[in-house]
Amino acid sequence: MLIRKYIIPILAVAGLAAAVYTVRSENQQPVAAAPVADPARSPYERPVAGSGIIEASTQNIAIGTQIAGVVAQVFVKAGDDVKAGAPLFAIDDRSTRAEIEVRRTALAVAERNLERLRELPRPEDIPPLEAKVAEAKAQEADAQSQFALWESVTDQRAVSKDELNKRRFALDAARARREAAEAELQVLKAGTWKPDLDVAASQVESARAQLRSGETDLERLTVRAPSDGRVLQLNVRAGEYAPAGVLATPLILFGDVETLIVRTDVDENDAWRVRPDGAARASLRGNSDLKTALTFVRIEPYVVPKKSLTGDSSERVDTRVLQVLYSFKRGALPAYVGQQVDVFIDAGDREAKP
Repeated sequence: MLIRKYIIPILAVAGLAAAVYTVRSENQQPVAAAPVADPARSPYERPVAGSGIIEASTQNIAIGTQIAGVVAQVFVKAGDDVKAGAPLFAIDDRSTRAEIEVRRTALAVAERNLERLRELPRPEDIPPLEAKVAEAKAQEADAQSQFALWESVTDQRAVSKDELNKRRFALDAARARREAAEAELQVLKAGTWKPDLDVAASQVESARAQLRSGETDLERLTVRAPSDGRVLQLNVRAGEYAPAGVLATPLILFGDVETLIVRTDVDENDAWRVRPDGAARASLRGNSDLKTALTFVRIEPYVVPKKSLTGDSSERVDTRVLQVLYSFKRGALPAYVGQQVDVFIDAGDREAKP
């Protein structure tokens, strides 16, 4: 009786109190966590907000190599400021240098052959042919004398017709040998035929062009800076194989950072509100107090799909954006290439009409 009268009611009251406490505690609104950094605020009454990413003034140049090969030497490191034409890295050039020596030798052979043809005839080549002409003349004179002798016989019975024809043919043959010897001497004295000289000269030019091609390939094996700028990223090391062509990760990322560019993505729904003459400011993420005025550079005339994401949970990734480029001096903000910033553009009186 005691349990029913006292213990059970006490337990019921205690359970009810626990249930009421649990319900009240769960219905309380959670305390919002303080933001890591205060969000950036627009200084303009009618702003257009955009997300910007910092680039070099030359844009970010992805440097590669036209000739694939093993990297022999890297001349720079990330963060180095270099002048236009300064070497960045070099591909192994041993096979190219060997090929150049082969082509240089071929050029020397072609040049010597052309020189030899131009120097013809040699003085020592003429006397043997002159002697050959004299011999042919003597043989012709002898044949002429023999034929005249046989032809002068008046008694036709003393000379056979066959013998007379034989002497005539011998004279014709001697005359032909003399003419051939004289023609050969004239050809020798005339020197090399002009078309042969032209062919030899063309061979020299061909060999010279091949040598220049090899020297150009040798020069291309050393990749140089296209302009004054800074090495922003270095992804190549000595001993690694450097492929040619466009790479997902460039061998070297390079650009001029004296003036920085802010590539600002403006939602296509706000694109019509952007004015080229409108003022603009950029704020660093993580510290909105660090901000600077921007100078308008240009508007990219083609609206592109959005690629640069801010990480906001409400951000749309299926939208298209108008890219507006602004610039600022490097010392105006403690910013780095590739860093994201918040950009506000003064839309002025560009508001929707009723």
